[in-house]
Amino acid sequence: MNTNTTIIYITREIERALGTVPSEHYYIISNKTRYGETIKAQYPDFVILIDSQGKDLLGTTDLLGHTSTKELISKLDSLPPDQKSPVSILVFKNTIRVETSAKLLNSTLLNPTALLSERVENKISQLRWLGTLGTKYLPPHAAKVVKMITWKGENPFIIQWNHGHTGDGTMLIKTVDDLRAVQEKFPERIARISAFVNGPSFTVNVVVTASRILIGNISYQITGMQPFTDGTFSTVGNDWSLAKKLLSPEDMKAVEIMANEIGNKLQTDGWRGLYGIDFIKYEKTGKIFLIEINARQPASTTFESALQEKAREKGARGLTIFEAHIRALCGLPIDQDMIQIEGGAQVIQRVTKNVQEIFDDISTSLQKLNYKVVAYQNTGYNADLLRIQSDQGIMEDHGSFNTSGREIAEAIKSAHFKIEI
Repeated sequence: MNTNTTIIYITREIERALGTVPSEHYYIISNKTRYGETIKAQYPDFVILIDSQGKDLLGTTDLLGHTSTKELISKLDSLPPDQKSPVSILVFKNTIRVETSAKLLNSTLLNPTALLSERVENKISQLRWLGTLGTKYLPPHAAKVVKMITWKGENPFIIQWNHGHTGDGTMLIKTVDDLRAVQEKFPERIARISAFVNGPSFTVNVVVTASRILIGNISYQITGMQPFTDGTFSTVGNDWSLAKKLLSPEDMKAVEIMANEIGNKLQTDGWRGLYGIDFIKYEKTGKIFLIEINARQPASTTFESALQEKAREKGARGLTIFEAHIRALCGLPIDQDMIQIEGGAQVIQRVTKNVQEIFDDISTSLQKLNYKVVAYQNTGYNADLLRIQSDQGIMEDHGSFNTSGREIAEAIKSAHFKIEI
């Protein structure tokens, strides 16, 4: 990776940083986990793992302030002039706390500002930021104090809080009783209400540079499927193969226009690097609606880059999405297009009501079936437990697994779970 700086990627989950291989110009600082140790064994000089001493894994802010981080920066700063380059920090998602901690290290934080990220991603401020683009691309919507929302006895609608993650904070209101339950619990909270649009949802990762917008590969968004989650709106994976079957050339063009228009607005506001959009194809009309903007590096970036690397090995030319992200953040010129991929998929087992931990046998059995498995040490409800990746698609149709997808689901169901009844 040729850049004009030495980058230290600091992240709670090491998988987020693996869009490129660690090297003398790309270090990773993360938590000590079993998966992290397999990566460190491959790149011992460029990966630093911090032991949380049996407590919860350290967040990005704590990792930034850790002695190990300060020691690495000091070490890099003390290299002879002919061996060193400026040190920059990169994180998965910037926040005010992260930004404040990074300033104390006297190193450049490559991520766009936390203020801009919050303005774009927050469900309420996003409406003002989008302006006419919101009217153009979002389903019919409004922002209201919850107690002021009225039931008109018409179609179902969606209530969303300012912040959500993988579908958390999104509620489908189908009856007046559904609405009353939310109003009784959160009467003074401001929410975004939107018309309910049903159909397959998709995501695409996009890189904003100073001079152009680069659009990645569209994936079908695997949502709400058991046994992987309890949440109806929780995203549990991506299938790049199915997207090509469900979207027409006209759909693809509409998404390209949307991604470019939102990307151009971000570019004008100073954004550089990755952002992502989630969209839905309304089953009644076929219209494409915007449903989410991820003002950060989307979680699917690492695997999309891995699939692009495999395509490159077979002769494809261009950049991976992560390479473009790094070059954009470092202000380097980009004269190549994005590598296109033919397929691939990943699905995530989340912490559910009945599944809090997955034991080793499931990882072993899935690996024997030629799937790549990334294990997490999370305990929070709906957090990632296991990420299963395939070079081929795992979805047959919208909401329906193919043979490979069913194979993974059955392996999960038959595993020795830690279950609480």
